[in-house]
Amino acid sequence: MKVCRSIGEIKSFVRSAKSSGNTIGLVPTMGYFHQGHLSLMRLARQECQIVVVSLFVNPTQFGPGEDLLDYPRDFERDIDMASQEGVDIIFAPEPGEMYPSGYQTYIEVGEITTPLCGRSRPGHFRGVATIVNKLLNLVEPDRAYFGQKDAQQVMVIKQMVRDLNMNVKIVNAPIVREDDGLAMSSRNVYLSTAERKAATILSRSLQGAEQAVNNGETDALTLRKQITEKIGSESLADVDYVEILSIPDLEPIQVLNGQVLIALAVRFGKTRLIDNAIVEV
Repeated sequence: MKVCRSIGEIKSFVRSAKSSGNTIGLVPTMGYFHQGHLSLMRLARQECQIVVVSLFVNPTQFGPGEDLLDYPRDFERDIDMASQEGVDIIFAPEPGEMYPSGYQTYIEVGEITTPLCGRSRPGHFRGVATIVNKLLNLVEPDRAYFGQKDAQQVMVIKQMVRDLNMNVKIVNAPIVREDDGLAMSSRNVYLSTAERKAATILSRSLQGAEQAVNNGETDALTLRKQITEKIGSESLADVDYVEILSIPDLEPIQVLNGQVLIALAVRFGKTRLIDNAIVEV
């Protein structure tokens, strides 16, 4: 496995891979790998001849007071884990490589970025869209892989790719969960023992909502109330949002119809966790 630190290195590698007719799969990450990341690498390994993993904590998607400086990092651990999954290239640039002095260009995606995390984290999706656009331009993958835990992010990226006529297929893989249901996240390491136990309320509230839908409940307000009350029963949980929106445009709905996203964000102490479920009526 090769580690590329510069834009010149990754572009040279891509030229060589493309000239040999290889298909390329890209897994964009911010590192501190867990089984969710590894599942994306495995899927890319199955479907593509060359697997590139980007490892970059992107400063432009963090707002003031967020955890940019504290975001968990362990480069050597990540390199070892990626190597064991058969990754061909790790692209791990420094911030100055991706955003050099004088950098001025950003990607803005419209209405789909305004609800959910877009409302709670202004500017977040501008940073996400910009860095993903840059990575797609640099790596020129045939397929790029993202986890469903960040459901809005996946939909924003698909919108950008569609609107800008980009030649890449966006693949979103299912959420990978711990044995107790907690969605895997690099930020889970922030949780205290008590907060970690309390955080299972997220998956349990979603499971309850899915069961209600399976039993015939289609009123969005009723479901939101049920989920909010379930999360509220946990004293360490502080709800940021509970929303039920249409797919793929993320519009508010009153009655469930077709595919629907149930999304939530909740704080446990200083740690903000997100989770979601997609249901179909």
